[in-house]
Amino acid sequence: MTKALLTILLLLPVIPCMAETSREDAPLSLLNEIQHSSNLTTAGQPSEEQFRALAEAGFQRVIFLAFNDHKNALKNEDRVARSAGMEFVHIPVAWDAPTTVDFNTFAAVMRATDKTLVHCEVNFRASVFGFLYLVIYLGTPVEEAWALLTSIWIPNETWETFIVSVLAERGVEYPGV
Repeated sequence: MTKALLTILLLLPVIPCMAETSREDAPLSLLNEIQHSSNLTTAGQPSEEQFRALAEAGFQRVIFLAFNDHKNALKNEDRVARSAGMEFVHIPVAWDAPTTVDFNTFAAVMRATDKTLVHCEVNFRASVFGFLYLVIYLGTPVEEAWALLTSIWIPNETWETFIVSVLAERGVEYPGV
């Protein structure tokens, strides 16, 4: 019994450090969350409480890819993100007509060194942008990035056409995974 108590007492100072270290990489329980890399996570619409948790987890930026009038939109999301200490960027992407200009704007804003949450209503737009960013800018094999994307949805014809278009524009072959 004395050995067990001594072991517990010796571990007490270490336990908070372990929790802090893993907090930054732990899933945040966001809707359809995908952690593409240590600096890129995509998800559906976060709540106000989740924005605070994102800041506590080390996120420095939020990129919002949907229009702010969707049914689950967070009122004053820009103010919520900024008050939590994060940069907020809004790039409204039409669900039925994404463009390469939308993606190019996203890519220009995205800096892989900042821990970033990219979100939309349910992580369909955001997951496609995450997929494209991984493949085009981080050199992730298409098959690997595709597995992350399809863990939450299979892009419809509109979005698959968009994917093919963006990849072709950059000389990346789409293998029709």
